[in-house]
Amino acid sequence: MLVPLVDTFKQLRYQIAHLEDATLPQEYPELDAYLSRVAKIIPQALTDLSFLYQFLYVYGRKSEATFNRFRNELERFHLWAWNIKQLSVFELKRDDIEAYVDFMAQPEHTWCSDSVQWRFKENQGIRLVNKNWRPFTTKEQAVSQQTLAAMFTALNVFYKFAILEEKTSTNFVPVVKKNSPYLVVESQIKLPDTLSNLQWEYVLGVTKDKCSEFPDLERNLFTLACLKGLYLRISELSERQQWSPVMSHFWQDPDGFWYLRIMGKGNKLRDVTLSEDFIEYLKRYRIYRGLSPLPRVDEPYPIVHKLRGKGGMNVRQLRRIVQQSFDLAVESLNKDGFSDEAEQLKAATAHWLRHTGATHDALHRPLKHLSEDLGHAKIATTDQIYIQTNIKDRAKSGSKRKL
Repeated sequence: MLVPLVDTFKQLRYQIAHLEDATLPQEYPELDAYLSRVAKIIPQALTDLSFLYQFLYVYGRKSEATFNRFRNELERFHLWAWNIKQLSVFELKRDDIEAYVDFMAQPEHTWCSDSVQWRFKENQGIRLVNKNWRPFTTKEQAVSQQTLAAMFTALNVFYKFAILEEKTSTNFVPVVKKNSPYLVVESQIKLPDTLSNLQWEYVLGVTKDKCSEFPDLERNLFTLACLKGLYLRISELSERQQWSPVMSHFWQDPDGFWYLRIMGKGNKLRDVTLSEDFIEYLKRYRIYRGLSPLPRVDEPYPIVHKLRGKGGMNVRQLRRIVQQSFDLAVESLNKDGFSDEAEQLKAATAHWLRHTGATHDALHRPLKHLSEDLGHAKIATTDQIYIQTNIKDRAKSGSKRKL
């Protein structure tokens, strides 16, 4: 039976301690039994796992999303190395990595579950394994380019870290990636996923209209305004281990302009400018919460509050309320006869709101200003995603060709 190797990030410190002082059988008896069986065939397995925990602890401190992404990819890679190749991950050669990519493209049925499952559940101080958990979920179609890219990134970062820690001297991942038959080189023209004008009007308008009947939808309305109007990533609005977005992060300069200070990728702080339209939504939301219309410098209240309990919301909770507004818009679009728009909206995610806001504003804002509010390290990144100057210039010159 396949057993998950890594629990939550919160539990990771305990797993590290259990490995070091040999107390794993007490809290993780099933995992310990599995490792004992594996170690008889692969003596380095426990060393592999200890290093994996070390790696995940270092990178997991950046964000929960980073931890989850690397955990998923590297956990199944280790299980594959031990169960299929019966080798330590540091004994694998180039052709082994190629074989793993083949396996990723079409995993064995016994390695797949029909849905995402929890790994461990606590019962009287013991972390029990979920028997339905599997390293992969059932794939209805060929492995996606996004999945392959995530896998190659995780393996490459892992082996680079191992080289720095003098755990290995080789990293075959780049050469395997370069010659992989599964990867497709993307087209130069790649438009960001955005809502159409009609879809955005319904998402915002239907939520706004229903606030009179369901006042708690004011929270949905404000979240939509933040993600679209301030180009925020959903993680930047969420409660995190190293950052809690609170109302005092809204601030006003001596000239009367308002900003929101947020922590973005790489733990970089930036100040996003607030539009006059957004300030009206901010006032509306704060009045709904029983606060003064504009924030003060000493306010500790979370920017997006929980309806029950204290503190701000995590990424999963924020996604849920955005999806609620999307679902309301889909229902209304269908009712009004816009079935195609409704069907396309079903594929939308919260991140589309950031792209939608930036794409709309790219038509009238200076590129440098847009780039800084988006939190891009380079203006070229903003141009490549939202404006695509070179492609448009090429299209213009190409349109003048004569037959």
